Amino acid sequence: MVKHSVGYRSRTRKLLRKDVREKGLAPLSRIIYPYREGDKVSIVIDPSVHKGMPHRRYHGKVGTIIGRRGKAYVIKVNLGDKEKTLIVRPQHIRPLIT
Repeated sequence: MVKHSVGYRSRTRKLLRKDVREKGLAPLSRIIYPYREGDKVSIVIDPSVHKGMPHRRYHGKVGTIIGRRGKAYVIKVNLGDKEKTLIVRPQHIRPLIT
């Protein structure tokens, strides 16, 4: 009997799927958006970009940008009663419009 795989992207068949019209790379405007410290962002994983991808448990969560690290952003996310720090590339975040 083969053991069940529990990799980084396990159980993401429906979560990390793009609609037919969304396939391919995201527009450049999403990558070059000027985020500043303190900005609220929503984490929406782009499955076509593997670098800087957060874990699937953070998909759909809202976080606050606290800095940069290379091309990526350092984001603080509340998960239950804990505060987590993520390093996420701009392809996987979108500005929160309030």
